[in-house]
Amino acid sequence: MLAFIKERFQVRQCKSFKNQDRACLNYHIKKCLAPCMGYVSKEEYHKQIDQIILLLEGKIDAIMKELNSEMKQCAENQDYEKAAEIRDRMQAIERVSEKQKVSNISEHNIDVIGLSKNEMTVCIEIFFIRGSKMIGREHYFFNDLKDMAEEEIISGFIKQFYFEKQDLPNKIMMRFALEEKETLEKYLSDKAGRKVELKSPQKGEKLRFVEMAEMNSKITLENKLKDKSEILLELKEVLNLAELPTKIESFDISNIAGSFIVAGMCVAQNGVIKRNLSRRFKIKTVLAQDDPKCMEEVVSRRLKHSLENPDGGFGKLPNLILADGGITQIRAIQNALKENGLEHEIPVFGMVKDDKHSTRALMNANREEVDISEPLFHFITNLQDEVHKTAIEYHRKVRDKEMTKSKLDTISGIGEKKRTALLQKFGSVKKIKEATIEEIAEVKGINLTLAKKIKEEL
Repeated sequence: MLAFIKERFQVRQCKSFKNQDRACLNYHIKKCLAPCMGYVSKEEYHKQIDQIILLLEGKIDAIMKELNSEMKQCAENQDYEKAAEIRDRMQAIERVSEKQKVSNISEHNIDVIGLSKNEMTVCIEIFFIRGSKMIGREHYFFNDLKDMAEEEIISGFIKQFYFEKQDLPNKIMMRFALEEKETLEKYLSDKAGRKVELKSPQKGEKLRFVEMAEMNSKITLENKLKDKSEILLELKEVLNLAELPTKIESFDISNIAGSFIVAGMCVAQNGVIKRNLSRRFKIKTVLAQDDPKCMEEVVSRRLKHSLENPDGGFGKLPNLILADGGITQIRAIQNALKENGLEHEIPVFGMVKDDKHSTRALMNANREEVDISEPLFHFITNLQDEVHKTAIEYHRKVRDKEMTKSKLDTISGIGEKKRTALLQKFGSVKKIKEATIEEIAEVKGINLTLAKKIKEEL
């Protein structure tokens, strides 16, 4: 459709709209009206935009009526070349319109839902049929739903997709008859102010369209996986890796002025970020703010997990490590690899940020920045955002827990049950402090010796 619009409508295709010294090639080959040069009025140019919008909405009759009027006007003015251009455009639109037509479906307002899934991802494709024409389609991906029944997935999708949608169809078609059919129909009908039906056709043209939506969802899912493979292939090539980076791990350190120091680890497997494989670490050996030392400790601990137990929670070793930072973080990770005898086994690169804290490039151990394509840039940015989020969220959790910790937690012999019992009886640490040893000893599980110790500590 985009190719057709570029071919048949003279709209600008340049990315920047600046006044030029002369019109570009597109103007001379009649692919653009050169609004940058003022060769067309705003009103005339916007006429084309309005026609494109009508075309995308499937309102072909309105376009044809308008173009026919323009063609007649051009013929009357003896502008036969312009009239011929409009005629050709009308014929082309008619051909495109024929491709949009849905044969043998008389209803004017239907959505068709198709679903496909693999081990990791579910793809739902939805066709929009309006005025007996297919006017568009959309697709959505959902992770971690592989254990759900397909009927349950579609039922959940309908609830989410149509919750805020204003333009509801008369019918929604899908493969399965849903258990919640009556409830959903009532909700959608009340929302639309008219009857909305959920149908699962068993034969004929309508079933063919459900099958087509399912086939499209399958192709879309395959293309998504293909895109991931291409990203990994590009990553292998631009970083000059010995093998495809099917398991990438990224690390980030989070703290406030050296307090509550933690780290986050994020994993991308086969080009997909796997949140269930994320890990969080409390720093054990570094007491002051020293991010490189913290990074070295965390990566070393992570490597030991796989070296000692390859089938454990951390799984196999990664074949690429990305640090959230520059050369100092790269060297810290290399030190950790060397400690564990893996300095020649796993390549390390840094994810360098700009002054706005956004990913700018990848950097190697020689401080050389590696140019990457836009799809790869988005992948790296998503990975960096995910590991940063993991570290930050854990840091907040640790900080909040430490800041709300009771003085009782520091007294040996007081566990969670005894602390809870004390606070339930007295209401606060202040009230416990004011109580007598005998009163404290009345609490279940606390003898006179421990009561005396509590009183002294408080």
